[in-house]
Amino acid sequence: MKIFRTLLVAAVSFTILPLQADEGMWMLTDLKKQNEVVMRQLGLDLSVDEIYNPNGISLKDAVIHFGSGCTGEVISAEGLVITNHHCGYSAIQQQSSVEHDYLTDGFWARSKAEELPIRGLTITFIDKILDVTDYVMEQLKKDPDPQGTNFLSPSYLQQVAQRFQADEHIQLGKGQSMTLSAFYGGNRYYAFIQTTYNDIRMVGAPPSSIGKFGADTDNWMWTRHTGDFSLFRIYADANGQPAAYSKDNQPLKVKKHLTISMAGYKEGDFTFVMGFPGRNWRYMISDEVEERMQTTNFMRHHIRDVRQNALMEEMLKDAAVRIHYASIYASSANYWKNAIGMNEGLIRLNILDVKRQQQEALLARGRQLGDNSYQQAYDQIRSIVQQRFRPLYDQQALQEAFVTAMPFTRIPSTTALVTALNKKDKAAIRKAADSLKIAADAYFENTLVFPEVERKVAKEVIRAYAEYVPTEERLGVFGAIDKIFNGNTDAFIDAIFDQSIFTSPERFNKFIAKPKLKTLANDWLVLLRASITDNQMKTTMQMLEANRNYDAAHKVWVKGIMDMKLANGEPIYPDANSTLRLTYGQVKPYEPNDGVVYNYYTTLKGVMEKEDPNNYEFVVPARLKHLYEQKDFGRYALPNGEMPVNFLVCTDNTGGNSGSPVFNAKGQLIGVGFDRNYEGLTGDIAYRPSSQRAICVDIRYVLFIIDKFAGAQNILNELTIEP
Repeated sequence: MKIFRTLLVAAVSFTILPLQADEGMWMLTDLKKQNEVVMRQLGLDLSVDEIYNPNGISLKDAVIHFGSGCTGEVISAEGLVITNHHCGYSAIQQQSSVEHDYLTDGFWARSKAEELPIRGLTITFIDKILDVTDYVMEQLKKDPDPQGTNFLSPSYLQQVAQRFQADEHIQLGKGQSMTLSAFYGGNRYYAFIQTTYNDIRMVGAPPSSIGKFGADTDNWMWTRHTGDFSLFRIYADANGQPAAYSKDNQPLKVKKHLTISMAGYKEGDFTFVMGFPGRNWRYMISDEVEERMQTTNFMRHHIRDVRQNALMEEMLKDAAVRIHYASIYASSANYWKNAIGMNEGLIRLNILDVKRQQQEALLARGRQLGDNSYQQAYDQIRSIVQQRFRPLYDQQALQEAFVTAMPFTRIPSTTALVTALNKKDKAAIRKAADSLKIAADAYFENTLVFPEVERKVAKEVIRAYAEYVPTEERLGVFGAIDKIFNGNTDAFIDAIFDQSIFTSPERFNKFIAKPKLKTLANDWLVLLRASITDNQMKTTMQMLEANRNYDAAHKVWVKGIMDMKLANGEPIYPDANSTLRLTYGQVKPYEPNDGVVYNYYTTLKGVMEKEDPNNYEFVVPARLKHLYEQKDFGRYALPNGEMPVNFLVCTDNTGGNSGSPVFNAKGQLIGVGFDRNYEGLTGDIAYRPSSQRAICVDIRYVLFIIDKFAGAQNILNELTIEP
């Protein structure tokens, strides 16, 4: 018994050490109760009410959700927003052409009349955050679900949100909506009232040689020298309400914008960040971590590697190809490298052992309390992981190879036309044919723009898929590939691009004039699409069966971890789920390896040291070189005369935090977060304070580029800048 107690104390103490001040993606509603004291001890120089005030204006009201996957912040009274260059990349691409290549040359509106409307881009403000846990729990009691899944069902929770809105007499204005999300595996619930604007215009963006300097080589790496920012403006109708684009709309008069600090920072300074982190998985057990490494991360690494090499070869040959695929390539490359770095870090930092020790601590606590629910939940999750591994592996292979890497397989649906042809109903045939023609025209215009590029990529990717997926688990169409094409996947892809009605507008138009069932039945791309759909359905059903009891088990497991932390006086935070969070820490260097020390900031000198005119990733604009040679840094230089570019903070960030404001102790903007370091990519699963850092662009470098490089004084005139 004495030995058991000793082991128990050792196991529990491993997980109940005080949280590092920089760990945690905190709910704003919990700051006053959980975090204010520690934040003040670290140097916070304002009250929490100035950061988040449910009954008044605060810094929260200047932080926006940019699009659906990034963060931004309002920096002028007239709705000017700053985010990352990579967050605005698709918008910059949308407005680019060979004649006006804003990706290469940059863009600066010299007046509001020159600002460019961005189709499909939205910006969302969070108006209110409501803890509705008690209400949802009562609703779950009233509306019992025999399968026990309602507590995480988005459709069910949306119904609950509507009931809550009605019961509380909440009136939503134009552009407002309410969403309700589950937290801590369904142990808590919060509702968010938000306002979305959809007339967004591009104001400024540096050339990619600044905004994307270092590209894939430097992505997720430190040291970094990237001016990763872009500028947009929110427009509204005459009453300040959200509205569709109109030339009569006016810049939004915001209720809060940020003050910019020129004072900079030094090592150890307190900082905090607000943003919309996407997803992380801190409550995984070790078996789930292994599963992630061997399925999602494995496929992202190996399939995307092949795809990107093929794409880049073509992009370097043709400017039009480069512009078309720029955003697609960048998005793919981002999480390709993330997957590689995460797997390497999980192994290097022995995260599996850390997870095993953490889970043993909770299991030991359960035994001590005479509560076997934790053990039951743990055993259930392990069993589920074992059952779902193969379908998940196959599902990820399919997603990476055929859904993500072969967008041309997303052909318009032929179901209505097939039905009409089978019925031999001439009127229905013509109606379905007309509809299909409209969809096909859009497909050729937007999806299959460069068929020869798609052909090349498809050949490379399908070979990789066949290499990693066993014969018996591959798409059904591989039976035809083996039988008709003698297993030659290149010949199969050539048949698609040489014969399919969906790889040639001419062939499609000839078909649609006199549509025949036989043509569709023998079309290799139609057959491939059907095979993909069949496999998706198969793996989805297998995953649903395997995951039948996962949510309930995970909820119990997370509740156990929450209870254990609270019993030991530790604050708690939920996994990221694209809702507004705050993280805090300090400006800090780090030591990735023995004898290697990384400074906490970089300067323009490093840009010049990395310059390589023969490598598109490291081209330096002539204007920037001239400014460097003349040391023409204006008021933006450090006291020693150097021009700061990027810096490190130890805040707890993940995907979705891109574009987040980095605040000093006074709540002033000192930078914009844009990346994490390679050694910290394990942070999505386990935070390691010694190695995890967020990489930020110094706001002084942003101002320097706007002022000295672009000469966009009109933009500077809008800003509130403190010395």
